[in-house]
Amino acid sequence: MKRHLGILFLTGLLAFTGPVAAGKLAMTAPSSVGQQLKEDRATRSPTPGLSELLAGYDRWKDAFVRTTGFNYGIDYNALYMKAAVSPTRNDDSASGVIRFYTDWTLLQRGEDRGSLVVKLEHRHAFTSVAPNAFGFEIGYDGLLHSTFSDQGFHATNLYWKQTFDSKRLLLFTGFMDVTDYVDVHLLASPWTSFSNLVFATGSGTIGSLPDGALGAMLGGWLDDNLYLSAGIADANADAGKLFDGFDSFFNKFETFKSVELGWSPNRQSLFFHNVHLTLWQVDRRKDAGARSGWGVALSSSSTHGKNWMSFLRGGWSDDGNALLEASISIGGARLMSGDGDTLGIGLNWGRPNHIDYPDARKDQWTMEAYWLFQLGRHLQLTPSVQFIVNPALDHTHDTNTVVGLRARTVF
Repeated sequence: MKRHLGILFLTGLLAFTGPVAAGKLAMTAPSSVGQQLKEDRATRSPTPGLSELLAGYDRWKDAFVRTTGFNYGIDYNALYMKAAVSPTRNDDSASGVIRFYTDWTLLQRGEDRGSLVVKLEHRHAFTSVAPNAFGFEIGYDGLLHSTFSDQGFHATNLYWKQTFDSKRLLLFTGFMDVTDYVDVHLLASPWTSFSNLVFATGSGTIGSLPDGALGAMLGGWLDDNLYLSAGIADANADAGKLFDGFDSFFNKFETFKSVELGWSPNRQSLFFHNVHLTLWQVDRRKDAGARSGWGVALSSSSTHGKNWMSFLRGGWSDDGNALLEASISIGGARLMSGDGDTLGIGLNWGRPNHIDYPDARKDQWTMEAYWLFQLGRHLQLTPSVQFIVNPALDHTHDTNTVVGLRARTVF
């Protein structure tokens, strides 16, 4: 029965999108492969020392992409965090991630194209506790960072991306990262923007965000301003054992589903002026001992002039093992230079999920500020600070401060 409903879920969306208005599609997250590659190739001032060393490689790569359609990137990311206090002996955390990612155009017909999207990673910790677990280590209910872990080899993406009707419809099918299309906003990338999950997908209230998950997503413009997308993915996905997903998806069929309806003045302004509503539901996962649940996320973001952006985002969950039952975030960012230097600040209120954390005390407050320094085409440095009031799982301290330094080198 669940399998039949899942099929109807996507085919029903396809019927609903029907003929769509004249507009093009670009509703994937800044951290998705296609958007990340566009950002990587943006024209910037040379990175001192590094750009001169890699000048020949950059010219060869640009020519190779134009000739073959094989657009790729390689980057290395590192993160260090230090907490002012910790109930345990672990008051710092560090991890590194090396990634290879490509959006390889294999079919082209007019404006539409089909491409193979791949993202392979190796995530490795330098300390006994990786940053994705560091929040719980210091008594914080949440993820101070969501992607820096000690998971080893990680195949986040292996899917086919196809556009239709002059890029008015978009289809993903294969092994996906649901954060590429769920509750998307401009400052949601954990690699280049805020670190804390409360300022990213779902504001900490979505109970499952699988990556390397077998499934499909379909989206399109309903008219000049409204867009609709929906997806279904394996909730038991293990990105370290990617192809086990065939057995998991078709035999267990315990899935994560989402529907998003959004508004923007036009396609070109989608990231910069956007309001959307996201509904999600996750099935009970028997072997994992995880409960079913559902929830809603709301987001509004806009730009002001050429350099300012603001957002108001929030979410609510009915179980599904979500970290937070309710969450509201407000903040913004300012572009500080033509090369992409960015100052961001956000404030979040969160109510813990008391089913999983019955000893969680008062509602939790989080402030994060970061400054991304774009040192040319190849290097980024991002110092940050997170200030926590009422860390929900620490009954000893009323506040805590976590400073961080993130580095990214891209080739």
